[in-house]
Amino acid sequence: MKTDFGTILTAMVTPFDADLAVDYPGAERLALRLLDNGSDGVVVVGTTGESPTLTDAEKLELLRVIIGAVGDRGAVVAGTGTYDTRHTIELTRAAERCGADAALVVTPYYNKPPVRGLVEHFRAVAAATGLPVIIYNIPGRSGVNLPADALATLAEVENIVAVKQANPDREELDRVCAIDGLAVYAGNDDMLLDVVRRGGLGGICVASHVVGPAMAEVARLAKAGDLAAAEAADGALRPLFKALSVTTNPIPIKAALGLLGEDVGGLRLPLVEVDDAERAVVAGALRDLGLLTA
Repeated sequence: MKTDFGTILTAMVTPFDADLAVDYPGAERLALRLLDNGSDGVVVVGTTGESPTLTDAEKLELLRVIIGAVGDRGAVVAGTGTYDTRHTIELTRAAERCGADAALVVTPYYNKPPVRGLVEHFRAVAAATGLPVIIYNIPGRSGVNLPADALATLAEVENIVAVKQANPDREELDRVCAIDGLAVYAGNDDMLLDVVRRGGLGGICVASHVVGPAMAEVARLAKAGDLAAAEAADGALRPLFKALSVTTNPIPIKAALGLLGEDVGGLRLPLVEVDDAERAVVAGALRDLGLLTA
């Protein structure tokens, strides 16, 4: 079973038209542009793709469209996680029928199950599909954390192959990266270097929408053992990573794409567009990297 989906996977935004309907041709164009600019694959309808405000029909059509556009050029991973195990299973099975390469399944949010419930949730989802399953551990959004010992238990399930680790605790990251049979992707852009230098595969990233080649180079240098150069390259990107967290993702990355001339449309409520101060922060970081002229 496939366990390596590339080094840089971009968690794609979902483009909308002027009426906030999904812009499917725009999504095709964006996916292909990402593959031309440092990404080895894309994650469709994850958090950055505004999955909470997309219908199941929109999610699956977006997945089908992007799989058709990408072909064999890169991996297409489907975000299928919800806070309901039954619904997650339905979406994961549907993503499998669409031809996704893997399912990214977030830890259930809001209902805050105990660790024992989280383990059973992922076991049930994995048992219901033949897809490789990537666990998405993001306590900052979900309110729950899958500790390393629970992840080690889940790594024993044949088709649970990786974790997108968005817990910034470095001691915990050490423990997670030491788990046999579980590949690790950075879940936060500023964790990419830390994950790769610990033997992880790479990152499922957001800033790679605009600095994909630079992020791929950070990972390449780290994998080659040139840590000084990797740290310097990563350090140059840190102000952008910080700027893209000036408010809730995906608000800033959609603003950045718009500033750079990539028409991805607005955001569905309850998300709102950047205000003037936030836009200035994003624009300043882009200018400092030479991506945006005054």
